[in-house]
This record gives sequence, structure tokens and C-alpha cells, in this order.
Amino acid sequence: MRLLMIGDVVSKPGRRVLSEHLAELQAEYGVDVTIVNGENASGGNGLTEKNAKELLALPIDVITMGNHVWKQKDTVNYIGAYPQILRPLNYPDDSPGRGYGFFDWKGIRACVLNVSGQIFMEELDSPFGAVDRVLDEIAANADVFVVDIHAETTSEKIAFGYYLDGRASLVAGTHTHVQTADARVLPGGTAFITDLGMTGPLNGVLGVEKDIIIRKMRTKQPERFVIEKNKPWQINGVVVNVDEKTGRATWIERVYRIYEDEE
Repeated sequence: MRLLMIGDVVSKPGRRVLSEHLAELQAEYGVDVTIVNGENASGGNGLTEKNAKELLALPIDVITMGNHVWKQKDTVNYIGAYPQILRPLNYPDDSPGRGYGFFDWKGIRACVLNVSGQIFMEELDSPFGAVDRVLDEIAANADVFVVDIHAETTSEKIAFGYYLDGRASLVAGTHTHVQTADARVLPGGTAFITDLGMTGPLNGVLGVEKDIIIRKMRTKQPERFVIEKNKPWQINGVVVNVDEKTGRATWIERVYRIYEDEE
């Protein structure tokens, strides 16, 4: 099975670049399944139902979220109706939606799980403890297991990758919007990357107009963040090949594409 996992989609530029180029990227790599982090897809904060439908109209199988999951006020009302949209598992148990889901893809039973880190993030339950509670169920019911750990620090994401090595097919970090250069298959057969990067404007600061961030850092005064809308745009992620019989990855390759075509 060939998996494409794409880093944080930022606002309209992120959605646009996927609508224009995702299909060709999937064809190039012979992708079977596509997973996208969508927690910044609406104005850089959260995911409205309208934008969720826009993304799911594309050849996208699962959308994972993160610390901005509740930033759009309609999310708590709609997320439970979309089994292909996952919020972090380690939010309180009575939170709307689900932290993991089972999917049947071309005769393969797969599980995708979303979890949030703790370091420099909102106070949540331990991601390690949260995944421990469901690992037996996942091992008994899924041949392929993919994890999005949405976390701030490289150390927490790397530790989590090693923790699931040999048990997950892919552990991919999200949240920092900067792709790391450490994509590899860990000794136990789990593909890993510390951060997938982001999908959206290239010439901003994590998606925001650069002058705004520079001014805020220089003056220490509040600023209203505005998403950089001009091209070039980028798509960041990884492609992973998984042996369906073992659930282990055989290779992982980073995807870092820049699109400079004119409007």
C-alpha cells in the first residue's frame, strides 16, 4: 500500500494548491491513500464544515487535526458526523468526534490515529497513555496503522516514534509547519518523520504575512495575523510504502514541492 501524508494545510492557499496539484502528485507516486492534516485549513485556525467538505471532495481519505481543532465554532457540532475527520485522541473522553478510526482501503483494514503532544502545548492527557489504551484494539483489527502526532518539540515526536516502532506503520509529526530532514524507517519497521511541514504559502512565516510577524517580534505589540496569499505555494509531506502482510514500512520519501505558476 502506498500512503501519501500531507502536512498542515494553511487557509485558502493550502486548499487551492491541493485542488490544483494533489491529483497529479498522487498519480506520480501511485498513491492508494491520502491523509491530510487540516487543523489550519480555515483562516489558519481550525476547520469549518464548509472547508471540510471542500477538502473531502478532493481525493483525500482522512483529515487529522490538532490544537486548533475547536477554533471554528461549528466544529463541535459537525465533527461527529464525519468519521474521516479525527481530532486528538487525548482530549477529554466526552469531546465531540473521535481520536482514531478504522477504514477499509482496497481490501486492507487500516487505522489512523491523531494525538497531541504535551510540551509547550495545551494541557492534555499523555499521548503515550492515550495510545496505550487503544493499541490492543488496533492490533486486533487493523493491518496498517498510521499516527499523526501534533506536537511542538522534536524530542517528544521522536520519542513517540520510537515508542511505536514495530507497532505502527507510520508515525508522522505535524504542527511546526517546517519539514524536517529525518524521514526514515526505524529499526522495527515504522516509517517516521519529525514534522511533515506545511501546505500553503511559501513566503510567509508559518503561513502568515512575513512583515506582520517581523513587526510583532520587533515591537512586542499585538498584531492581527493575515495569511500570505501570494504564490509560490508549497505541498509538504511524505510518501510511504507499507507491506500489507506485515504492516511495516519498506521505504519513506519526503515530498517538498513548490508551485510558482501564475494565476
